[in-house]
Amino acid sequence: MKIGKRSFFVINFLLVIFAGLIALSVGPTKIDGFFSQLIQPGSNEILWQIRFPRVIAAVIVGAALGVAGLMAQGASNNALAEPSILGTASGAALGAVIAILLGLAQVGSIAAIVSGVIGALLATTLTLKIASLRGNLSSFALIIVGIAVSATLTALVGLASAIITQPDARSISFWNFGSLALITYENLAGVIATTFIGMLIAWKVAPNLDRLSLGDETAFHLGVNVTRTRLLALVALSLLAGGAVSTVGIIAFIGLAAPHIARFIYGPKHRLLVIESALIGSLILVIADTLARTLAAPNELSIGLLTSLLGAPILVALVSFRNNVWRVQ
Repeated sequence: MKIGKRSFFVINFLLVIFAGLIALSVGPTKIDGFFSQLIQPGSNEILWQIRFPRVIAAVIVGAALGVAGLMAQGASNNALAEPSILGTASGAALGAVIAILLGLAQVGSIAAIVSGVIGALLATTLTLKIASLRGNLSSFALIIVGIAVSATLTALVGLASAIITQPDARSISFWNFGSLALITYENLAGVIATTFIGMLIAWKVAPNLDRLSLGDETAFHLGVNVTRTRLLALVALSLLAGGAVSTVGIIAFIGLAAPHIARFIYGPKHRLLVIESALIGSLILVIADTLARTLAAPNELSIGLLTSLLGAPILVALVSFRNNVWRVQ
């Protein structure tokens, strides 16, 4: 029997909840009477002060990165675009690092997130401007320029990490690898806010991205303000990726994999893809973070390594099986 799109949404939603419960229940320290502790907020410090905010962060950040990837692909009309490739993630990291170096912010603070969002927007704009210097925005130029910008900004973040002496600022090195280990309830507020606002903008701009996928000229003749649409998508991308990266560091591949997996299920309509990319991104990151802190416990593995291992085979299989879902027909 063929499963409908609404059924896929329900299944994915339930999978996120199930993965979250598993994440809460497992770890280096066993929690006796897990379900009884779960219905008594604050009853167990490990559950409520360490694991719960971390799982919530994984859900929020995964959703943000999934939709950020969708906005990157839609704004550039390029199926290979994602925050790490466009330089958005590295720009966010550098923006937050500069704010910390100047003493304007602390790791995970609202000020660091604001600086990260600004850095993300500037880096993404720079990539798109350089890639389109010779006329039309080609896929090849975008990827090459994006990799160059991202590598440059990542190197600057690494240099800053190496020369800083302040104990707190030294923890910025985690941005090059990504980790949810530093998450607390206090720094959840900022990423929740940027994710909520970014998704609202993504939802609003989604119908015009459907038309933009047909090409700028065709979209213009269909009544789309191409410049405004692309700008809104880039603002949404910067809010989503900037807030996420400023809080937990650079976690690659979710922004690429989640939208493509969503397209396989729902097709190219961006309104549906906003919801599904968010759910798939959340699911991937919750599973990856759970594996990262349990496979080699008490040591913790790199989340970026595990997101690639989880997402890459699925993405390759989907593209091999069905590769005609990029543009609106």
